[in-house]
Amino acid sequence: MAIFHPKSRIIECKLVYYGPGRGGKTTNLETIFRTGQKYTTGKMVSIDTKGDRTLFFDFLPMGLGKIKGCDIKLQLYTVPGQARYSSTRKLVLKGVDGLVFVADSLRIRRQENMISLKDLQQNLIEQNLDIFKIPLVLQYNKRDLAREDIPIMSIPEMDKSLNSRLNVPSFPGSALYGKGVGAALNQCIKLTLNHLNKKLGWTS
Repeated sequence: MAIFHPKSRIIECKLVYYGPGRGGKTTNLETIFRTGQKYTTGKMVSIDTKGDRTLFFDFLPMGLGKIKGCDIKLQLYTVPGQARYSSTRKLVLKGVDGLVFVADSLRIRRQENMISLKDLQQNLIEQNLDIFKIPLVLQYNKRDLAREDIPIMSIPEMDKSLNSRLNVPSFPGSALYGKGVGAALNQCIKLTLNHLNKKLGWTS
């Protein structure tokens, strides 16, 4: 959950990019870091490993100005998607305030998307969090790969598989080319800050 530092009047919020391995989570943060330099206050830390680009997390602090006299800072993380890194995903999720679920649009990854979303729901439950109440957006990544030899799912297909029960904002995108990345992040930030406002008794 968000951390308030009364002396410095800084509120830190944690946003986590979740999803199947090799789905584009790290590329999202790389794009945000590259295009949003004026908003960053530190370096992005990335650990590449064989088979999964992110072993632990990517860290990207962002300053958002002031709300009610407090500075708002975001910490952006990704989780490793592969099954063997389950304990690391749970660790990174601790204290999460908002989520961007990055789904892979490739048709052959449909099952992996659904397994990862179920994994997210279960890990949130273990932290007494509800996937239906926490700020969450979906990003349908790799839309740029649509070709006859690389079939991708349609947006309605992905909504049916992943968003029929959640009914949260969803965004088509291409993390590699930056399409939809900012829209998904901005919506997640908006939902997270509105949620925080209500928790603190402020008006949104």
